Amino acid sequence: GKHAANTVDFQEFMIMPVQAENFAEGLRICAEIYHNLKKLLEEKGLSTGVGDEGGFAPQLKNEEQALELILRAIEDCRLRPGEDMALALDAAAGEWQTGNNVYLLPKENRLRTPHDLLEYWRRLTAKYPIISLEDPAGEDDWDLWRQLTEAIGKNVQLVGDDLFVTQKARLEQGLARRAANAVLILSLINI
Repeated sequence: GKHAANTVDFQEFMIMPVQAENFAEGLRICAEIYHNLKKLLEEKGLSTGVGDEGGFAPQLKNEEQALELILRAIEDCRLRPGEDMALALDAAAGEWQTGNNVYLLPKENRLRTPHDLLEYWRRLTAKYPIISLEDPAGEDDWDLWRQLTEAIGKNVQLVGDDLFVTQKARLEQGLARRAANAVLILSLINI
């Protein structure tokens, strides 16, 4: 996505060790998968350079190729995608919004209506073990947020980061509109 000079539009692809018994085990599992993914990328002749936030940023055909590579790295650790490990995405879809109620995925160079985007997320979350989507719609597209929450919110955590930006008034508006089912809260602590 925006944090890397590659060919995918999602900002982040993340793994979640949902069956880890504690933090240390979860960290160990994630580190093993990370190293397996690096090895897999090298075997395929793909870059192992990293984006701004430390994740690999190879040139890929599309987002689904990234998901498939991550799933393979999970399986190479003898873990079960969807049972031992789940996937999370930060789409940062607000970056795709145009002024005319259409989303332009810049690297794919493809326009999607809100309905197209809803169906895209519905298909991806049915096909892959994605249990968390951060910012799958633009921060002012309350209708699409509500539709996503109705369509996939029972099985997927829909995280409003840019949607709520830790503002009480926006949180109240989201509750009233039944938009999202999770929120990212930023708290700064001076030490």
